[in-house]
Amino acid sequence: MSPSIPTPSASAAAGTQTLHRAVSLLRLITANNRSGSRLVDLYRRTGLERPTAHRILQGMIAEQLIRQDSRSKRYYLGSLLYEMGLAAAPKLALRDICHPYLETLAEQTGDTVFMTVRSGFDGVCVARADGSFPIKMFVLDVGRHRPLNVGAGGLAVLSALPDDEIQRICRVNVARTQRKNPRFTDAQLRASIAATRRRGYASNKVMDNPPVHSVGLVVRYPDGSPAAGISVSTLASRLGKDRLEMVVRCLGDAVESIEADLRRHLAREGKVQFMDLNLPPEPRPPVRGRS
Repeated sequence: MSPSIPTPSASAAAGTQTLHRAVSLLRLITANNRSGSRLVDLYRRTGLERPTAHRILQGMIAEQLIRQDSRSKRYYLGSLLYEMGLAAAPKLALRDICHPYLETLAEQTGDTVFMTVRSGFDGVCVARADGSFPIKMFVLDVGRHRPLNVGAGGLAVLSALPDDEIQRICRVNVARTQRKNPRFTDAQLRASIAATRRRGYASNKVMDNPPVHSVGLVVRYPDGSPAAGISVSTLASRLGKDRLEMVVRCLGDAVESIEADLRRHLAREGKVQFMDLNLPPEPRPPVRGRS
């Protein structure tokens, strides 16, 4: 009996499966790029067999998508991904517009500042800036995906979305969040969204040990839709009433400056045709704690 020959559909399915597996590995490596990823962690967290994970990783190393440190044997993102990222960057680089203000905000507060953008049901950290406070808040690495409701930056973005879109995201993300925090409830998320809208800024607990809190505001496009979330994370002990008001005030000033820059960039590119740029932007909800 002659050996069976894979059909085109079977070959395509196998190729798609390999692609999905490679992307799953890339996501994990991206999320832990600061410290690197061990092979054992990668194959366990993806559910792959060790030889399968190793084979795919070696293929990605050959293509310079990832690299492996010769001493620690940990995996990191490779140079080709950086080159591809530069090529894929939009003409309007929101991160480039925001970055100087993130640095200023970190200098003003002394704390760690994050920029989060939406990707489907997730928030993705795309930039960070570290202040002078000696205890750094390494709670989130650039490139890390989390459910959009996790973290003050993502929560600020989520709260600025239309109600029907919030409903859609909540249906998915409550279950996702409960996998790591079984006590998390839909009612808690709804209360957080309502409080964010009422105050004009998001506030939540990031870590328990040590206690870390985060405060965030949304950056809006000229039409009022959310573009990104900017947040400050610090030790809970540093966020007394007076200092919280200072952080919120600095966040608000940074957001107003970013939005003004964003309007100018969009106007120069001719990308804002849905509104008269000579008119003032849509009013933002009042932010409590700002004079």
